[in-house]
Amino acid sequence: MRTFKKVYIEITSVCNLACSFCPPTERTKNFMKPETFSGIMDQVKPHTDHIYLHVKGEPLLHPRVAELLDIAHAKGLKVNITTNGTLIHKAGPKILGKPALRQMNFSLHSFDGHEGSENREGYLREIIAFAKEAAAQGVLISFRLWNLTQDNMTNLERQRNRETLAVLEEAFGLDYRIEEKVVPGSGVRIAPKIYLNQDHEFKWPALSEPEDDGKGFCHALRSQAAVLVDGTVVPCCLDGEGVIRLGNLHETPFSQIVEGERANAMVYGFSRREAVEELCRKCGYRQRFGT
Repeated sequence: MRTFKKVYIEITSVCNLACSFCPPTERTKNFMKPETFSGIMDQVKPHTDHIYLHVKGEPLLHPRVAELLDIAHAKGLKVNITTNGTLIHKAGPKILGKPALRQMNFSLHSFDGHEGSENREGYLREIIAFAKEAAAQGVLISFRLWNLTQDNMTNLERQRNRETLAVLEEAFGLDYRIEEKVVPGSGVRIAPKIYLNQDHEFKWPALSEPEDDGKGFCHALRSQAAVLVDGTVVPCCLDGEGVIRLGNLHETPFSQIVEGERANAMVYGFSRREAVEELCRKCGYRQRFGT
């Protein structure tokens, strides 16, 4: 049986922001019902111990997110949530103390990625307050600034990041500048259970992008798989439009889908360092794993 380090579950395809780095999905906007989520947990449980509530959409928009955490716990699954953090003042009290919650990832680059964001310090203070309380309960916290560019950043971009990092440095009483210690692609520990991670911005793969030589490796279907809000199973968290539709677990069991002909072709292809799917040949993220 194929097992994964994590399976992404998209509990909603709706987002409250419109970030420049994240193209809006053209799929039908939807929220996953708790009974549907419960059935999906039964299907993925033999394959993983960890689920991530993310593909597209903002998981904290889900009105019953606390109930979903309870369901995951009842099924013996640990949960990681990736969020833009703008709703933490409303959702935080609902999810704090939930035993299923293992890690919260805050995409702080969302603030500058969304045109019209206001009150950086207020946005960060709400997140920091939650992070401190959650970390004290054993939850891992990852603050993400994934907006570095391969070229030199503009002075404005650099200044925006400095403002964000300055708030974190003050809030956690740091006696150093975070950028002096953090290495792109990895994190620096700024408090017990709390990390800051900086990395380069990545482009979501799309069939409209140019194709490369298709050489390289990827962890899709080796360490991860993803389930979209309508039950479509895709090989990774970057197939936000369901281009590589491996099947739908409301029609075919998840176990069969991830061992199916199309899934196996992808896995065997990457074993040869070849991307067999068109979308994979148009995905820059694959380059991070070398050739």
